[in-house]
Amino acid sequence: MGSAPRRIQVLLPLPLSGPFDYLVEQDVVLVEGDFVTVPLGSRTLQGVVWNMAPEKSEVPLAKLKPIQGKLDLPALPPTLMTFIDWVASYTLSPLGAVLKMAVSVPRAFNRQKKKTFYRLASDLPEKLTEGRRTVVAVATGDLPMALKTWAELAAVGEGVVRGMVKAGQMIAVELTGDDPYPAPDADHPGPALSDEQEKAAAHMREMVRRDAFKPVLLEGITGSGKTEVYFEAVAAALRADGGQILVLVPEIALTAQWLERFEVRFGAAPVVWHSELTPAQRRRAWWAVGQKNIEGRARVVVGARSALFLPFQDLKLIVVDEEHSGTFKQEDGVMYQGRDMAVVRAMQAKCPVMLASATPSLETILNAEAGKYDWLYLGERHGSAVLPDMAAIDLRAHKLDSGTWLSVPLREALAKNLERGEQSLLYLNRRGYAPLTLCRTCGHRMECPHCAAWLVEHRKGGKLICHHCGFSCRTPEICPECESKDSMVACGPGVERVTEELQELFPEARFAVMASDEVTGPTEMREMVTRIANHEVDFIIGTQMVTKGYHFPMLTLVGVVDADLGLGGGDPRAAERTWQQLEQVAGRAGRAERPGRVLFQTYAPEHPVMKALISGDGQAFLEREAEDREQQLLPPFGKLAAIIVSGADFNAVAKTARRVSALSPKDDGITVLGPVPAPMAYLRGKHRFRLLIKAEKQVRLQNIMRQWLNSCDLERGVSLQVDIDPYSFF
Repeated sequence: MGSAPRRIQVLLPLPLSGPFDYLVEQDVVLVEGDFVTVPLGSRTLQGVVWNMAPEKSEVPLAKLKPIQGKLDLPALPPTLMTFIDWVASYTLSPLGAVLKMAVSVPRAFNRQKKKTFYRLASDLPEKLTEGRRTVVAVATGDLPMALKTWAELAAVGEGVVRGMVKAGQMIAVELTGDDPYPAPDADHPGPALSDEQEKAAAHMREMVRRDAFKPVLLEGITGSGKTEVYFEAVAAALRADGGQILVLVPEIALTAQWLERFEVRFGAAPVVWHSELTPAQRRRAWWAVGQKNIEGRARVVVGARSALFLPFQDLKLIVVDEEHSGTFKQEDGVMYQGRDMAVVRAMQAKCPVMLASATPSLETILNAEAGKYDWLYLGERHGSAVLPDMAAIDLRAHKLDSGTWLSVPLREALAKNLERGEQSLLYLNRRGYAPLTLCRTCGHRMECPHCAAWLVEHRKGGKLICHHCGFSCRTPEICPECESKDSMVACGPGVERVTEELQELFPEARFAVMASDEVTGPTEMREMVTRIANHEVDFIIGTQMVTKGYHFPMLTLVGVVDADLGLGGGDPRAAERTWQQLEQVAGRAGRAERPGRVLFQTYAPEHPVMKALISGDGQAFLEREAEDREQQLLPPFGKLAAIIVSGADFNAVAKTARRVSALSPKDDGITVLGPVPAPMAYLRGKHRFRLLIKAEKQVRLQNIMRQWLNSCDLERGVSLQVDIDPYSFF
């Protein structure tokens, strides 16, 4: 008789709080992290072996079902499993929901077919045809590639490559999976660094050599060459045997110029990870990152925040570019801050993490001041470039003409810049043509039927669109309320409307609109960036997409259409965010030999944000911000959490919210505010209430909230979401 089956625990990528118990035969070899198929009710699912020796379980062995098999996949690394567990605990999210982010590759579970690749033979003849010499020239070491890949890289016909195979000049190699990614070359020649850059780069090389956890803030004014400094850290990490590097960027659109710079520096492109990859591309990247063998492993990954959950086998360095960016915050599902989780991931992988920004977040600066982070500073623009001059245009003195959004001083500056053959950028963080459409007869406003939001007019497509749920409809010719004909008017400006005004002023000029509605993917962004860099554009009109790291040598004037946008509302970070955005967009001007100029249209030039921008004294502004937040015990001097209660039935949602509030903890150091209807009280067909929890820094907030929420019964159809350290309050 064989030995009795043993109990293991398997975690499924579902919103479940923990793993389920299953049976496995004694002779089946498994380790924690292995992928297995298991039954769940009438379904068969893939999960991860989470615990090989569970201590206690209430379910007797006789009631457990056996696993159905082990999958031929690389096991999740222990560091990733620890990270998943930590994120779930910190964010108060179901453990299975966090696992789902790590296995979000539908095709990863499909067994990969064997394919034939080819590498150069070692004994090539001295005399080769010109085409075959070209093929040899594009080889990357002994890296095997498909025939088509060889032909594309060498810009020759596949017949040339097939001829080399027939002549024995190429050797066939059977591999499971896709083409390996070409490996970046750490010793590929890079640009000469300034003394300041070299000092910072030497520090980062030493951090990588120590092979230990350490956060480093790389602060540098716009145009100071931060990217080249952390490229030196990447090169140092590449020299570590099999070491892997993760570079997080706030928006994948940012990678257009970044990828070109990386390829020039290292001779090969990195592996890219973001939501717009095809399933096949995601599978290829996921497998390459998790490859246990050094040969064929993805060495450098650049990606959005979700790249933190890739199965890295040997992380040597994490870089968070533009670490201040609010887009690192995940606002739905598992709500986490990508920058902060990158620090945790590095801590668990025992590697350095570099946070790079021209306008670091207050949290990061305080950690650096306290000595928790090393602090490197670049205070000079690279080469001969200097910082732009900045000035405010007081719209109380320079009143706008009806139906226009550009003041006379800004118009004059734009005209002079065009005459000089230089480029100008107009910044307005508002997509579409107009943020509001209303009836001038009865005042009816066009609202989304699924959200408490106005519909934004997009004149280019002739539609009104909700930017929260995606609902769209044609712009009505008759008012839905009073049935007046031709009475609907657009109110306020979006980037389309600013573009229209510019086209009327400068009909012969060339324009490019950089907004997510206009640029729908990395390919389009790359094409637009190339057009601007080649001076095929005179005026760029953009949203916050233009604030992220672009370098356009002929761009010398930046005009901010509405510098006050974003300063209102109850967001405690509103002033800091506005300062960061405007400082970043200002940094696009004068990045080469030609000097730059920045003009801010504002109704409040006396506001601390405007004063900081114009004086260039960001340090004084941040010190005042820190004092204000410390007095109010707001992050990073205190803790914040939000609870969002939502559902289709208003009464059920309100009742649940009141119940949650009634059961709130009465501990010292905790204040619970609410419940109140959320500012966005109706979103995607659901009513929403919010509670805000303020706590002193020493309070163990997650433990208290876990006990509190476990005691709350929800009404039918009502869901509850927790946001630890919220960044938005909609």
